[in-house]
Amino acid sequence: MSDARRERLADGRWHFQHGPIDLVLGADGPPDAATAFVEAAWTRMQSILAELVQELAQLRAPVQETPLRGRVARRMQAACLPHRGRFITPMAAVAGAVADELIELAPSCSGLQRAYVNDGGDIALHLTPGAHYRIGMFADLGRVERRERWRLDGDTRIDAGMPVRGVATSGWRGRSFSLGIADAVTVLACTAAAADAAATMIANAVDVAHPDIVRRPASSLKDDSDLGDRLVTVAVPALPPALVRQALERGGSHARELVERGLIVAAVAWLQDAHCIVGCTRPIAVKSCTFQA
Repeated sequence: MSDARRERLADGRWHFQHGPIDLVLGADGPPDAATAFVEAAWTRMQSILAELVQELAQLRAPVQETPLRGRVARRMQAACLPHRGRFITPMAAVAGAVADELIELAPSCSGLQRAYVNDGGDIALHLTPGAHYRIGMFADLGRVERRERWRLDGDTRIDAGMPVRGVATSGWRGRSFSLGIADAVTVLACTAAAADAAATMIANAVDVAHPDIVRRPASSLKDDSDLGDRLVTVAVPALPPALVRQALERGGSHARELVERGLIVAAVAWLQDAHCIVGCTRPIAVKSCTFQA
């Protein structure tokens, strides 16, 4: 394990990194409160990786109710257990759970108005009455690879009065593997870990059969993947509109089920030039749309 490192960015945010844990934090309020949060988060972050490594074998196995010791491990397990009717391991919620663990320190920093922990796009929020964050959404990482001009694909405002304190995104182009073909699925939920697990499952559900979709065993791409030999998506061709709609309908159906079960507040799924929105309590602004559920 590499040593933990931190750096203050030019805009006042902080970047924390420890092995695979890579975070950006922001805090607004009196300087003493913001500093207290950053220091508390830095202290806690340095011990998380070692705790997770101690239980890594269980965290990479299909989720089960066997008690886990670490606080972050228990957050991961709790977020994934409601999805155990399908294949899922606690690792599906690791980024969100780490973000939740650190944001939990914010309320003890008197006067802090708002704060966030962004773990690779999975975000935990702290909001006091009257505070809000506007969350930008970026659907197609392929635009980065193609060096196209940066633009957001959508955004939404999270107010303190909303039951949302976590935002997470999953898809086949991300840093994690996906069984589906969604360019991206962004979920709003009560915690980042809950959003993380749900985004994984909805992204898996956005899927169709097509001969030119390329899939490979996860183990052939990463030898320690928790997905083992399950086929994950590595390339998606331009699909006929009917297949795009079918794939989004499948993802939307699963998202609606999670909304009805109270596991998430809302979700938006993108696939090529279309998207599907489910469960919004306030509009999610998306730049282009050919399908909405």
